[in-house]
Amino acid sequence: MSSENGPGGGGAEGPPPEQLALIRESVRGADVPRAKPRTWRGAALAKDRPVARVLVDKGVLHLDRYFDYAVPEELDADAQPGVRVRVRFGAGRHRVRDGRREGGGLIDGYLIERRDDSDYAGPLAALAQVVSPEPVLGEELLGLARAVADRYAGSLADVLQLAVPPRSARAEKRASPEPLPAPPAPDAGTWARYEHGPAFLDALASGGSPRAVWNALPGPEWSEEIARAVAATLASGRGALVVVPDGRTAARVDAALTDLLGKGRHALLTADAGPEKRYAQWLAVRRGSVRAVVGTRAAMFAPVQDLGLVAIWDDGDDSHSEQHAPQPHARDVLLLRASLDKCAFLVGSWSCTVEAAQLVESGWARPLTAGRDQVRRTAPLVRTVGDTDLARDEAARAARLPSLAWQAVREGLKTGPVLVQVPRRGYVPRLACAQCRAPARCAHCAGPLQAQDAGALRCEWCGREEHSWHCPECGGFRLRAQVVGARRTAEELGRAFPAVPVRTSGREHVLDTVPDAPALVVSTPGAEPVAEGGYAAALLLDGWAMLGRPDLRSGEDALRRWIGAAALVRPQGERGTVVVVAEPTLRPVQALVRWDPVGFAVRELAERAELGFPPVSRMAAVSGTPQAVAEFLAAVESPPDAEVLGPVPLPPTLPGRPRRPGAPPPGESWERALIRVPPGSGAALAAALKTAQAARMARGSAEPVRVRVDPPDIG
Repeated sequence: MSSENGPGGGGAEGPPPEQLALIRESVRGADVPRAKPRTWRGAALAKDRPVARVLVDKGVLHLDRYFDYAVPEELDADAQPGVRVRVRFGAGRHRVRDGRREGGGLIDGYLIERRDDSDYAGPLAALAQVVSPEPVLGEELLGLARAVADRYAGSLADVLQLAVPPRSARAEKRASPEPLPAPPAPDAGTWARYEHGPAFLDALASGGSPRAVWNALPGPEWSEEIARAVAATLASGRGALVVVPDGRTAARVDAALTDLLGKGRHALLTADAGPEKRYAQWLAVRRGSVRAVVGTRAAMFAPVQDLGLVAIWDDGDDSHSEQHAPQPHARDVLLLRASLDKCAFLVGSWSCTVEAAQLVESGWARPLTAGRDQVRRTAPLVRTVGDTDLARDEAARAARLPSLAWQAVREGLKTGPVLVQVPRRGYVPRLACAQCRAPARCAHCAGPLQAQDAGALRCEWCGREEHSWHCPECGGFRLRAQVVGARRTAEELGRAFPAVPVRTSGREHVLDTVPDAPALVVSTPGAEPVAEGGYAAALLLDGWAMLGRPDLRSGEDALRRWIGAAALVRPQGERGTVVVVAEPTLRPVQALVRWDPVGFAVRELAERAELGFPPVSRMAAVSGTPQAVAEFLAAVESPPDAEVLGPVPLPPTLPGRPRRPGAPPPGESWERALIRVPPGSGAALAAALKTAQAARMARGSAEPVRVRVDPPDIG
């Protein structure tokens, strides 16, 4: 059989064996390195600093270190510190050819530094590819990411996934604009309403680094005041960073900065911009074209050059807490930046968190508040309706709203819109005894009962209907809604005021603004739209339901949400009125009536100090199956002054319901233990937790254990 007709012959089957042999020999003899796979076998190495130290993007604790790779001469110019690279990871020790380790899968990483030699004695694998010559990881950002990873017992790779946005090649190809000259220092403006407001701006404009906890006055001026603080920092030739809880708030600060400074002096970093536009804005900040940044949670890592001010608005909002590992809080990240960069720090809110109060009590920051006379002129009148008032009120027996609330709505609608805040959305999610308010439970499984459209009661856990419920505590037969949501409230108010338009703002549809015209605006907390000219009145319903949450921060969070809604109401001099349906003797209600969130936070801080709760102490939550939690606690080499609380069972995740961060998977029973240490031992606790978790991952433990340092909700 001839070679033309034999297997592997010519024609459609390919070239003859003689030609294939020649091709193989020519490839072997070629000096050009092979491109696929990029092993750079036989390629010459860079003459200067031929070793690259790389952080691989694995995100597992036992691989949270740098790895050395050889730098081929062809990649020498582009392989600079801070660029994105691709490397082969997982090659065996014995897979070595021509002095290079080969094998393993391609994985992304960051080139940290170039070195003359390696600490590893064996042969090195070569860099597979420089993804982009754009340096995206500077020394300051790397140091911040490492500090965050150490504080939260996480990996550096996980922090960098939060800090560096995904790459967009088209955005990298576009040149960033030329930086504008520093603007002139602004005048004090509405900062003059605060006792030390003008001095704070002067310190920023002169290059100082003041640290302040700002209790903002009610009204819409807060965004302009943040803009003036940023402008004063820019006037000193430094950069500024402002982190806000959501896109609506970021848009208000963005508009205030544009009005004060014009376009081109700041960048807006929010998820609404889209990945390409957001990456282009981020690059403009990284390249120094823009010196000021306003953004949501992810902007806390924005690489602002010559940082002079970091500011956060409404630090008690849940949106500031990152849900991805290692779950840092924006306030703590900005505190780290203020310490590392020695820049100014500003935390502002209409309310005041316990953490902010601790900064003042410790002397690390100074209070930035207005006098009591100024507070009285800008705050609305706050009136309360408690249980005693409801019991005597005939209107409250027939409907949810007491007579005082109806009167406030009628008077307010004569001059403008009225805000109604309800703590939940939708229809009735929970029922309780009308007499003693004990939760209505299923007789079969003790699950919560829910009212159906036809009036029947059904268990949320087992689905059984309940036709003869009675309260096991007091023997009562009447039920009341623990929380009636926004939709149900809007329907009731629509029937009571048929000639007035009713608008709702909640998770599905959040309104930004409403016109200055008579209307009823029913909103869930945090979704309140801004009324042009302010609301004439506001109703804060079901306050006892917000205060009754089984959480350490329930009182603080309820007061923050009430003040956030009341701050949108006109001042008392313009007949602005707020009615809160809650027991008047409770401390958060009294703080709202006096408009004294700082005093409330200081008293909360004192109680936390007596009980040893955060932020006075550092705490970590460990959750998982009972066996996994017990094994983990036994393996952790905690500091000698550590105290373990628990473990206790976690609420189960119901099938078909969304899984909360840190909650067990549906059908599994988890426990949670809290580890508490006094101040000064937080770093040692985080290091011990990270070491124990890394050891579990290296062993390949089947049952996961979730570790969260400084959890915002500890029950």
